[in-house]
Amino acid sequence: MNDPARDLEGWTVAFDLDGTLVETAPDLIGTLNRMLAARDIPQMPVAAAQHLVGYGALALLRHGFQEAGAPWDEADAQEMLEEFLADYIRNIAVFSRPYDGVIATLERLAARGAILCVATNKRTDLSVALIAALDMTHHFAVICGPDRVSARKPDGAHVREAVAMSGGDPARAIMIGDGAPDVQAAKGAGVPSVVVSFGYTPIPAGDLGGDVLIDHFDQVEAAIDGLIAAHHARRGI
Repeated sequence: MNDPARDLEGWTVAFDLDGTLVETAPDLIGTLNRMLAARDIPQMPVAAAQHLVGYGALALLRHGFQEAGAPWDEADAQEMLEEFLADYIRNIAVFSRPYDGVIATLERLAARGAILCVATNKRTDLSVALIAALDMTHHFAVICGPDRVSARKPDGAHVREAVAMSGGDPARAIMIGDGAPDVQAAKGAGVPSVVVSFGYTPIPAGDLGGDVLIDHFDQVEAAIDGLIAAHHARRGI
């Protein structure tokens, strides 16, 4: 007999990292601002720059410099990226913290039998370092940056492959994120998506086309339960 307390067994929940599980903008923008200051360029307020987060370090750096009115030469991109990453890894969890309700929700989902993984456009080594610094590693079967998959979000392969690597079934998975790449990757993978309203998207969260919109991490379980109920209803289960 199935244990009713383990009602999420067979399901995998894939999470975005920046802007979904962890508020990382202060440390990411902090590194950007230190690079701008070193070049005598005015720094950017975190609130004005957090929409740059979620597309990878190089995109944040490139667009951050452009929005700050700083000169940018694509020929220097790799050198600039290395400078950015060296500073960021030293300051990866100075101000970054899990959003309110994240840890308790992860614990409840695991207790109910769900497999949990991370599918993020943040490079895997940086993601692993951040999650370890916040003592969250044990919650996840896999932490999967774009360098571990055949294509990064918004490609659905990122979600499918992260779920498969975690030991889950891509046909029974749910993606939770804060931006267009998360929703588009979920659609591409053929899985439903939950969008959090408190992340870093430059597009209003309600306009991203996710299946469920939530305002607090405490609402994640109810969103998942509703999506699974709809999945069963479509199949007459």
